[in-house]
Amino acid sequence: MTWGRQNQRRAGLALAAAALLLAGCGQSAETKGADGAKDGAKGGAAAGASASPSSSSSSSAKASVAPLGPGEVRVGGKVAKPYSVTLADLRKLPQASVEVKFTSAKGEQRHTYQGVPLHDVLKTAEPRFDAAKKNGQLRGFVSATGGGDYRAVFAWAEIDPGFAKSQVLLAVSEDGVAFDDAAGPRLVVPQDTKGGRYVSELNQLWVGVVDPVVDGAK
Repeated sequence: MTWGRQNQRRAGLALAAAALLLAGCGQSAETKGADGAKDGAKGGAAAGASASPSSSSSSSAKASVAPLGPGEVRVGGKVAKPYSVTLADLRKLPQASVEVKFTSAKGEQRHTYQGVPLHDVLKTAEPRFDAAKKNGQLRGFVSATGGGDYRAVFAWAEIDPGFAKSQVLLAVSEDGVAFDDAAGPRLVVPQDTKGGRYVSELNQLWVGVVDPVVDGAK
């Protein structure tokens, strides 16, 4: 009887140990499953976070202005019809020729330029001056940007043949030698005694009016 009871006791202990072992395995599996779900959620959040800037960058890229091609000039600002023009386009337009003399870092310069009047190029973009104001165009100005972020400003009256005696040109050649298409046109300002506003590698013409600055300063 004693031996039978001992066997029964041993069997009971074995069953209890097996039950505990099974319970532990189940709990471990549940824990691992929960941890896996957490890791998955973290991974998804991280992936979403990393995808967000990419999507934003893509949207910004679409909204940005298309880059200019070599030698291309963008005409914009306060105009109704912004557009871009190349040397090839300028060569197809009516040309004017001018002999100029000016001083530069290299000394006195004398050249003959051929090109298109700047006024004609800007007129095509239809500047939006206030017609309700007397001589509203006299409130206008033009910013010309060239290679290396070089920039010069002109009053509209300096380029408008209705007010100016000489014509500012977008030159396509100098002394009979055509400019390289990739270099773009050069501004030629016959009335200037120094060559500071002879903007080379021209890439942008921007039309504006002084009213927002002057009126905002009151």
